[in-house]
Amino acid sequence: MKVQTTPSSTNNFVEPEQMKNNDRTLKELATPNVVYQLWCFQYPQLKPAQTYELKSGLIHLLPKFHGLAREDPHKHIKVLHVVCSIMRPQGIIEDYIKMKAFQFTLDGAAKDWLYLKLVLFNTWGDMKHMFLEKFFPASRIATIRKEIYGIRQHFGETLHEYWERFNKFCTTSLHH
Repeated sequence: MKVQTTPSSTNNFVEPEQMKNNDRTLKELATPNVVYQLWCFQYPQLKPAQTYELKSGLIHLLPKFHGLAREDPHKHIKVLHVVCSIMRPQGIIEDYIKMKAFQFTLDGAAKDWLYLKLVLFNTWGDMKHMFLEKFFPASRIATIRKEIYGIRQHFGETLHEYWERFNKFCTTSLHH
């Protein structure tokens, strides 16, 4: 909003925002006013008498996922499920714990993906689906299936070693 001025008062023209800045220190003026994006989680509702706080012991048991090509996001989800189901207190929804713990399992590019996501996660299923869609896309599944269909026993590889390698390929793609 601007103040109306007359020709004689032109030198006295000051916007209200500038007047507020006169009372601020140089440090305050130099500090950027950062507005943070809203958090992308909407946790399941607990019963009114229930509360749950993640313990540091649980956080230290959680697996880490960095978003690297060699990492298996399905294995990450499985380990997260095992840890959360073991550490779940009586009466607390397992999906609630998974959603609370999930952010602590991510690092690097995976954590950047989560924090830059503009989608509101309402359920653990939604969160898991978006995570797998990002870090295990259909193209990766197709590549692994192609490798499975074309797998051959290497020269000097025992039947047992070949079978183990085949099963590893199968467990990383065929359960989707």
